[in-house]
Amino acid sequence: MSTNLFSLSGKVALITGASRGIGESIAKLLAQYGAHVIVTSRKLDGCERVVNEIKQAGYSAQAIACHIGDMEQIDALFSQIKTEHGKLDILINNAATNPYFGHILDTDLSAFKKTVDVNIQGYFFMCVKGGNLMKESGGGSIVNVASVHGMVPGELQGIYSITKASVISMTKSFAKECAEMGIRVNALLPGATDTKFSAAVVKDPAILEQTLAHIPMNRVAQPEEMAGTVLYLVSDAASYTTGACLNVDGGYLLV
Repeated sequence: MSTNLFSLSGKVALITGASRGIGESIAKLLAQYGAHVIVTSRKLDGCERVVNEIKQAGYSAQAIACHIGDMEQIDALFSQIKTEHGKLDILINNAATNPYFGHILDTDLSAFKKTVDVNIQGYFFMCVKGGNLMKESGGGSIVNVASVHGMVPGELQGIYSITKASVISMTKSFAKECAEMGIRVNALLPGATDTKFSAAVVKDPAILEQTLAHIPMNRVAQPEEMAGTVLYLVSDAASYTTGACLNVDGGYLLV
């Protein structure tokens, strides 16, 4: 085992939804620890901003646009990675669609399909494609970003919570079947985090007050506070860890 358990030198890491928020923080931290990071999201300009900041700090990164709700784009992404790098060591499934807020009985087909196509279908086939590429080179590490709402459904976030519960189950299924190939699969379960994605919660004083009442630490997290857990999960420090679903939530699930 390496004397530097957290070194990612020589590793190729793919992070989805990395143009901002939690994904951006993960990409920057993994690059800092030596990985070549592939920053991907739907819009290339946002990815390029993150890549430029990583390179300015002296680390290695590239930008590739990909909408994980589109199978053709997923196929093209992995084809490019295989051609340019010949391997993938780390996959962080972080991209997610904007959650539908409203009573579960009012969920229409459009909101259902939009959420399922990204949060379930997208994550599943990213794991399939990434796992197969890792299998060819002897193993790797996948981290799926789920949510505490996969454990306790969020109020008026029915379909989002359902898909995040699926991500937790998906993580365990891939972990069990891929362990013999040297592929570890774990999940991060963030609590309330100050990102554009969760602006409806953290920017509304009334909703924020209600949310904080259920968080023992009495604050929302910053995106950077999620990245350290991911670094642990993809590093040699977690070499015997697979199928774990780690909640980073300020104590939310304790209440």
